[in-house]
Amino acid sequence: MENRMNQLEIEKKEILYIVLPLLLVLPLLGLSNLIFGTFKEESYICLNLIIQVLIIVFTMAIAIQSWLVFSHLLSNQTLYIGNLFFIVALFEIVNLVITQYPTAETQNLEMWLHLIMRFCLSIGFLFIILKPTKRLTMNDRIYTYGSSLLFVVLTLVLLYISSKYFFFEKQLLFKASAIVHLLSAVLQGVTIVVLNKYKKKLPKRVMWLNSAAIYLIISDILFAVIKDEQSIWSFSALIYQFLAFYFLLKAIYYTTVEKPYQQLLKIKSDLEQSQQELQFQAYHDDITKLPNEHLLLKTLKEELHDNSRQKAIIAIEIDRLTAIRSSIGISYSNTMMKLVADRIQAILPPHYFATKLHEGQFIIYINHVKTREELLQFCLNLKCAMKKPLQVQLFSLNGNLNIGVALHEEDCSGEELLMHAQLAMREASQIPQRVLFYKPYMSNGIADRILIEQELHKALANEEFYLDFQPQVNLKTGKIESVEALVRWRHPTRGFVSPELFIPIAEESGLIIPLGKWILETACSQAKTWKEQGLPPMKVAVNLSIGQLFQQDLVQMVKEILQRTNLEPKYLQLEITESMTMNIDQITQLLHELKEIGIQIAVDDFGTGYSSISYLKDFPIDCLKIDRAFVRNIQHNSNDEALVSMILSMAKHLRLKVVAEGIEEVEQLAFLIEGDCDYIQGYLFSKPISAEEISNTFNELNNRARDILKEIKYEEDFII
Repeated sequence: MENRMNQLEIEKKEILYIVLPLLLVLPLLGLSNLIFGTFKEESYICLNLIIQVLIIVFTMAIAIQSWLVFSHLLSNQTLYIGNLFFIVALFEIVNLVITQYPTAETQNLEMWLHLIMRFCLSIGFLFIILKPTKRLTMNDRIYTYGSSLLFVVLTLVLLYISSKYFFFEKQLLFKASAIVHLLSAVLQGVTIVVLNKYKKKLPKRVMWLNSAAIYLIISDILFAVIKDEQSIWSFSALIYQFLAFYFLLKAIYYTTVEKPYQQLLKIKSDLEQSQQELQFQAYHDDITKLPNEHLLLKTLKEELHDNSRQKAIIAIEIDRLTAIRSSIGISYSNTMMKLVADRIQAILPPHYFATKLHEGQFIIYINHVKTREELLQFCLNLKCAMKKPLQVQLFSLNGNLNIGVALHEEDCSGEELLMHAQLAMREASQIPQRVLFYKPYMSNGIADRILIEQELHKALANEEFYLDFQPQVNLKTGKIESVEALVRWRHPTRGFVSPELFIPIAEESGLIIPLGKWILETACSQAKTWKEQGLPPMKVAVNLSIGQLFQQDLVQMVKEILQRTNLEPKYLQLEITESMTMNIDQITQLLHELKEIGIQIAVDDFGTGYSSISYLKDFPIDCLKIDRAFVRNIQHNSNDEALVSMILSMAKHLRLKVVAEGIEEVEQLAFLIEGDCDYIQGYLFSKPISAEEISNTFNELNNRARDILKEIKYEEDFII
């Protein structure tokens, strides 16, 4: 609001600058003799000389500025305006030189030069306004400015030669001057009419150009009525001509400098706002707005080294949350989580720090614990607060909680303290009281993770891993043009093992390196197989883990896999997460080396990791993938909607493609289409399926995508 008020104030001042010189016409009409009589003839000659010099400065400034900015804009209008005022400036310079030698012959030549200049100005100005805008080349700048210089030289030569044989009487020259100036005034009037067509589209530019045209009309009229070159009217005409050139310079400056600079400032402001929003999202849960795991671990790292006070963590989960979610759906379960968060915050003491983890757990960190009884009393108060059912639309839900408490011990890290509280919380679900303090025996479950690590070694050799592929729909063409490769583990005794369980273990143990190589080679081989089967060429996206990204032979490994599978590099996309971008110096060179191969680079789960987006301008990134956490609530959460819109806008400015993940509802799709998203991935189109299913049902998948897009009347915007 304040910026808008400042802008209106500036516009009022600009209008005042335009109108004030117009008011000077009134005293000239009634007091011309009195004004003229106050100055001596020498004074007018001196003032005329000053104004002529200023006119030369302004016209040459317009010509030079147009010359300089043309290399960036390559606009024909910018070039032609520069040439027009280059001609005017040269004529004015010659005129200034001639006036220093006042003879009948030079006065005659001076008059003709002035008329040619004014006629060229009016005709040229109107021509430029009517000429359609198009892009030119740098060679055009040399040709046009050279032609302008040649035109001026030839005009001067012809005038000089003709002055030897033809000499017009002064009265006849004044009549010719009146005709030319009146014709020029008419042309300026036509220019104003033409300019007004663009008033709504370019208001400020049209205002300055119209002002220049009006002052040129006044100048032409004054030049047309004068009978004496040393009169107040001649001097006034020159003044208004100078003002016209000033406003023309303002118009050129606004178009080529001020407006682009304002646009850059707006883009910078939008990016800063986006960064602030993304930073908030990076450290806060998108549903409850509570601090998230990133901020919790950061806080623990900063404060746990202080052993002067007892510290503790309370881990809280809603009992049977998975069953509740599957029963009432994601939207309603998110509403329930928000209600739970509100009740926790309502009874939270000032020195308790509440956070929410992505698993649906609430974590409370206490940096000063006086007694165990204090913690127990808070847990009982929390259970009491949750006794009243949670009303979610038509559902009345009981918010039974499982609560685990872990006291900080010496040499215990923040991650370990958090794990201890979570272990106690899981154990609490097995007892009626549902509240437990951590005991060392609860860590025995870690043995299962070690067992999984051992089984991972055998799984790759026994070919227990396989890939599913989730299609990505191009919203510009309506077709499936790419897929994301997703690794799955079918254990001989455990059955299906979730990637959320075995991928972190593989990363910690280093097994992610051979597993990642297998995933990459299998995905590339499958993409080549689809092409040989007659399917349209499809790009395959493969996630890189942090361990793979920093293995020494990654680039060479990718090259060898592409050679073995005979897959063109443009059909491979490697995806990194934001957390991998924190070490900019180390990763920049690596990404450039990967790009040189010809593959594409994408940033997965954009907005959930690193708090700075400066890497977007440093890294050779082709694509951003909007995390499903932002997309799932865009139709219910205005903050998510604004954030996704800013990501799409930012990507457009940076010329990056955007893939939105986790699309499950038509309303989400409609919003992303309106925001000019490029690719869509989610259960609305297809769940992750096997390579054979894609081969057998590719046409059906494409038809399904087409039918869904038809529902939201988007078919006419893409080519089938």
